[in-house]
Amino acid sequence: MSFVKKAVNTTPIEDTVFAIVAKAAAAKKQYGKDQVVDATIGSLYDENGKLVALQSVFTPYDAIEKERKAKYAGSFSGNSDYRRQVYEWLFHDHPLPLAHSVIATPGGTGAVNLTLSQCLDTGECVVLPKIAWGSYQLMATMANLRVRTYSLFQGDHFDLNSFKDACREVIAQQNKLVAVLNDPCHNPTGYSLSDEEWQEVITFLNECGKKVPVVLLNDIAYIDYAYDLEQSRAYMEHFRDINDQVMIIIAFSCSKSLTSYGLRCGAAVLLAKSQEAVREGEIVFEKAARALWSNIPNAAMDNFTYVTTENCDAYLAEKQEYIQLLKQRSDIFMKDAKAVGLPCYPYKEGFFITIKMEDNERRDRYHEALMNRLIFTVKVNEGIRVAICSLSVSDCHGLAIVMKEILDTID
Repeated sequence: MSFVKKAVNTTPIEDTVFAIVAKAAAAKKQYGKDQVVDATIGSLYDENGKLVALQSVFTPYDAIEKERKAKYAGSFSGNSDYRRQVYEWLFHDHPLPLAHSVIATPGGTGAVNLTLSQCLDTGECVVLPKIAWGSYQLMATMANLRVRTYSLFQGDHFDLNSFKDACREVIAQQNKLVAVLNDPCHNPTGYSLSDEEWQEVITFLNECGKKVPVVLLNDIAYIDYAYDLEQSRAYMEHFRDINDQVMIIIAFSCSKSLTSYGLRCGAAVLLAKSQEAVREGEIVFEKAARALWSNIPNAAMDNFTYVTTENCDAYLAEKQEYIQLLKQRSDIFMKDAKAVGLPCYPYKEGFFITIKMEDNERRDRYHEALMNRLIFTVKVNEGIRVAICSLSVSDCHGLAIVMKEILDTID
């Protein structure tokens, strides 16, 4: 006997991140914080081991009147000024000749979920990267979708051939293509596609669009921590070249951009050649939003609008300090990794670096060996994720060297 729907996976959820975070916390309590390297936490921490909550973000948030915080938002699709500002924030330097709409969501997660659940029918297949944020797979499973994965890398660059093969296989089986690219600042490898790679992706998707409707989900959760902020949105220029059979949906995360992970605010940004196509998607996303979460926090939307307009200079200056800190940490780790031959996937920018472990059984043994030496990391498919976002500079010094020594013991 079951009280839930038949077409659902009832295997208990195993959140590997939170489980290892708990182990790291227990080790700190037992051995002392100075003896433990905790590279598990996927949030930005300062050099004193404290979660970053940007002053330029939370001071104005605290000033919002309590009645405004308590009040429902103006619409279940989001406050109009917030929706306009999200679009302006993403495209002010690169205005596109495309129809568009913005739907407020609970973090970038809400935008991803809307796309997977509303753009594909039960039993259809979504194209995902083989190395990816694990919740993509979970959301596909809960929507009763199949998954076709593509290899993320060929050597030190994006594996366009594997991406093409996966897409071609899917469109040979069904009458729609939905593919996911987490870029820039890929979670968990820290890779960002080059301008040329993006051009090739769009050209290929246009070819696919001659056969079936195509949706590209571009997850940009970490874009505001790209090392070259001025150029971080330049690749979006290629979106202007999509044909009328291609829609791009951007998953944007205020949670990441504003270090406000618990406020759960983000957006799905729909882009297409025709207003009719965007309006159709907008209607479906609005109805799904109403059915799933009804409302996004009023104060979170208001605060994003204020911070990225009137308080923008202070916000950008404060955030840049942490971008430089991330770069300092990653430079130290990657320099040591290269010197000792610790195999890493190609890293360019972002919160995470991933050790290359193509054999998952070997990865599991390595992960256990690291914990035995009080180095706590997170397992991902074919890799070990190191969250440099939460490590201090001193933690980064020599860490790759020790990790290589440990790796050599399991070979």
